[in-house]
Amino acid sequence: MSLERPLPGAIGLSHLSAYEWEAADGVCGGSPHLHLVCTEAYVVTGGRGAVQTLAPGGFREVPLEAGSVAWFAPGTVHRMVQGGDLRITVLMQNSGLPEAGDAVFTFPPEVLADPERYAEAAGLPAKSGPEAEAAARRRRDLAIEGYRPLRAALEAGDPGPYREFQRTAAELVRHRVPAWRELWRAGALATAERTGRQLDALEAGDPAYLAGAEAYDAVPSRLGGFGMCGRRDEYEVPGATLHQDG
Repeated sequence: MSLERPLPGAIGLSHLSAYEWEAADGVCGGSPHLHLVCTEAYVVTGGRGAVQTLAPGGFREVPLEAGSVAWFAPGTVHRMVQGGDLRITVLMQNSGLPEAGDAVFTFPPEVLADPERYAEAAGLPAKSGPEAEAAARRRRDLAIEGYRPLRAALEAGDPGPYREFQRTAAELVRHRVPAWRELWRAGALATAERTGRQLDALEAGDPAYLAGAEAYDAVPSRLGGFGMCGRRDEYEVPGATLHQDG
């Protein structure tokens, strides 16, 4: 496997417009979820809103406005909240790992305990259209149903349910690790090793690798897809975003 012309640092890249749908708690926004091995960053390009997070330190709500940057380490549950035309650029560690399944929704425990039921609730029947929109909204609402007890327990000083969700999420995706390892080797690891070879060449006084200099460009190849947090614009760049439901 080889990821040609990766973006700097083998990052993933997409743009999101936060969902306007109101959830059961009266808040408009996306589907709470976590990543197991990827750090994610929001770079706010317009509008306003917030991101709600659950971590060992408890619940936080971080305001977002144009120019803000917020990022979340693996295991942090995050939920994008719409405040008014919120738009962000997402930078994701490890290229396409999230699109390869490194994301678990905060569905209720009975759904998380059944891999088939989880997959059915997390998937979308199509890339676009009314049926896809309805399914994306259903999974958002189901994720909120599981998220609210996790948040309430953390705010009450009980991290138990949150930690149990982390353990369940890890078990749910454990079978994917061999495929993730290959993506990591082809993307982030290969990029770091390439830099090492370039440093060795420079130190040896041999800049011949610079003969491969080139410029690249891309425009979004899919607009308005249904992502976890909102409507997503994606790029046909290997490792940037893969055309999956996430």
